[in-house]
Amino acid sequence: MPIYAYACSTCGLRQDVMQKMSDAPLTTCPECGKETFAKQLTAAGFQLKGSGYYVTDFKGGPKKPDAKSEAKPDATPAPAPAASTASSGCPAKSFAAPVTSGTA
Repeated sequence: MPIYAYACSTCGLRQDVMQKMSDAPLTTCPECGKETFAKQLTAAGFQLKGSGYYVTDFKGGPKKPDAKSEAKPDATPAPAPAASTASSGCPAKSFAAPVTSGTA
């Protein structure tokens, strides 16, 4: 069952009420008894969590190919730089920090 926010314009009472969607909206304030109790408009109370849900999903239509990429169909990609080899014949690897072998 959804929870609806209500407010009374006479006494200022604010209250959340759990109601069925088929129930009629409340109009009588439980605090002052006047017919000024009204349902408030609130934001949706859910968030998409987990991998695969992004804010930008489904915002635009399908992506159209760029006009610049269509203008140069015969362009070839630049060759990759040659990998240097160590004395063992393996390609060299670069690390952000040196690996140390020691006990902690």
